[in-house]
Amino acid sequence: MEVLENAKNPNNSPERKRGGWIAISFILGNETLERMGTMGLSANFMAYLTKVFHMKLVDASNVFNLWLGLSNLAPLLGAIISDAYVGRFKTIAYASFFSLLGLMTVTLTAWLHQLHPPECNIHRPDSYDRPNKLQLGVLFLGLGFLSIGSGGIRPCSIPFGVDQFDQRTEKGLKGMASYFNWYYLTFSIVLIVSHTVIVYIQDNISWTVGFSIPTGLMACSIVLFFVGMRFYVYVKPKGSAFSSIARVILAARKKRNLKLPVEDDGTVEYYDPPLKPGVLSKLPLTNQYKFLDKAAVITEGDLTSAGVPVNKWRLCSVQEVEEVKCLIRIIPVWSAGIISVVTMSTQVTFIVPQAMKMDRHMGPHFEIPAGSVSVISFITIGIWFPIYDRVLVPSLWRIRKFRLTLLQRMGIGIVFGIMSMFTAAIVERARRIQSSKMTQMSVFWLAWQLVLMGLSESFNYIGQIEFFNSQFPEHMRSLANSLFPLSFAASHYLISLLLTTVHKFSGGKDKPDWLDNDLDKGRLDYFYYMIAGLGVVNLVYFWYCARSYQYKAGSQIEDLAEEKSLVD
Repeated sequence: MEVLENAKNPNNSPERKRGGWIAISFILGNETLERMGTMGLSANFMAYLTKVFHMKLVDASNVFNLWLGLSNLAPLLGAIISDAYVGRFKTIAYASFFSLLGLMTVTLTAWLHQLHPPECNIHRPDSYDRPNKLQLGVLFLGLGFLSIGSGGIRPCSIPFGVDQFDQRTEKGLKGMASYFNWYYLTFSIVLIVSHTVIVYIQDNISWTVGFSIPTGLMACSIVLFFVGMRFYVYVKPKGSAFSSIARVILAARKKRNLKLPVEDDGTVEYYDPPLKPGVLSKLPLTNQYKFLDKAAVITEGDLTSAGVPVNKWRLCSVQEVEEVKCLIRIIPVWSAGIISVVTMSTQVTFIVPQAMKMDRHMGPHFEIPAGSVSVISFITIGIWFPIYDRVLVPSLWRIRKFRLTLLQRMGIGIVFGIMSMFTAAIVERARRIQSSKMTQMSVFWLAWQLVLMGLSESFNYIGQIEFFNSQFPEHMRSLANSLFPLSFAASHYLISLLLTTVHKFSGGKDKPDWLDNDLDKGRLDYFYYMIAGLGVVNLVYFWYCARSYQYKAGSQIEDLAEEKSLVD
C-alpha cells in the first residue's frame, strides 16, 4: 500500500505534511458514525432482551453486563496487537468490519422469526416461550463480533487522532487539545441521539428498523474511514510495551543484590542513552520504587565497546525504568476507578426496567421511551462540560490562581456518583410505595439521580481519560486508552457477580429477593444502598492512593501552562 510505504518514518518532513485537521475531519466522522452504530444497539438492549427474547430481569442483566465486560476487556488485547504488530490504522480497519458483522448478526435476530422467540399470547401475557439454543447462539455470536470490534477501535481511536498532530510544535499541541474537546462534544451528541431517536424507533416502530439504522451508520463509518486514507499520518508499531516492562523487572531481579545509595551521589553510573525516534519526552530518574533503578545500573560487562547493551534483559535504559514506574503509580488509581464505574453501570442496567414501571407521558399524546430516560445524564454532561472548561476554570485561575488537579476532579466525580446512588435508592423506595397505592410516579423523578450521575461522569470519567493520556509515555497511549475500558470490564463482571449473589441469597421462601423480576415485589433500593456503601469505602481508598501519587515529570507544568493560555 503506497500510503504505508510513504509512512515508514513517522518523524520525517514529508510525513508531517499529512495529518492535521483534514485528517481529523475523517477520523471524527468515522468515530461519530461508529459510536452511533454501536451505542444505537446498546442503548436499549436491556429492553430487547426482556421484551423480544423474554429473559428474566436478572438473566438479562447478567447477559448485558457480561457482554459489556467482554467488550471493555478486549481493548487491552487490541492495544497490544496495535502497538506491537499492525499499527493503529489497520487495527481500527479490521475491528470496524467485525463491528459491522456483529451489528448485522444482531439485526438478523430481530428480523428473522426463527432467530427470536414468538410473541407472547395477548390472552395469556404470563405465558411465553424462552429462547432456544440456536436463537441464543446467534445472538451471542453477534455480541462476540461486536466485542472484537470494540477491542480494536476503543484503544486506538483517540491515539490515532493524536497521531495527526506534530506534538513538537505549539500548533500541534493546541490542535491536539482542541481535538479532545471535539471528541467529547461528538461523543455527547452521539449519546443523546442514540438514546432518543434510535430508541424511539426501536420501541415504537420496529426493532428491525431500529437495529438496521445503526448497522447502516457503521457501514458509512467504514467508507468514510477509508476515503481519508491519503490524508492520515501512519505511525509504525514500536513493539509491545509489555516486553519492555518484562525486561525492566527481570533486569532488576538479576541485579537485586546491588547496593544503591539513598540519594544519587554520582557514584552509580546509569545507562541513559538518547531517546529513540518517536519518543517525545525524556523522563528523569525519580526516587520512587528505587529497586527498579538497578535495571539501569551499568555493571562490568553490560556494555559493548560501542556503548550498546550486551544483553537487553540485563541492562535497561533510565527511560524504560521510568516508564515502568509510571505504570506502577497508575495501577492503584486505576483500580479505584472500578467501583466508581459500578455506580454508573448499575443504574444503566436498571434504569430501563424502572422507567417501564413509571408514568412516562409528556403531554396527553406522547410517551417517552423507557430507553431514552438516561439521556438526561448526557444532556447534563453536554451543559456542564463547556461551563466548567470555558467559564469555571479560567475564573478560578484569574481570581485565586487555583485549578483542580486531575485526581481532585476524579475524587469529586466519585462523590457525585455516591450521591447519585443514595438518591436512586430513595427514589426507588418512593416509586415502590406509590405503586402499592395503585398509582404511577412520574418518570421525571429519575432526573435527580441522572443529573448527579452526569456530573459524576463529567468529573470522573473525563478526568480518567485525560489522566491516563497525560501520565503514560506518548508511545504507550494505546495501552493507556485500554485501561479506561478495562475498568468498565472489571466493573461489569463485579456487577454480574453481585447480581447473582444477591439474587441467590436475598429473600426467602415466602418473600421475593431484592432483584425480583417484578420490581414492585423486590427491593432494588436495598441493592442501590449496597452499591452506595461500596462507593464510600472506595472513596477512602481513592483518597489514600491519590495523596501519595507522584505526577509524571513535566505534566503539571504543562497543565498550568495550558490553563494560563486559556486565561490569556
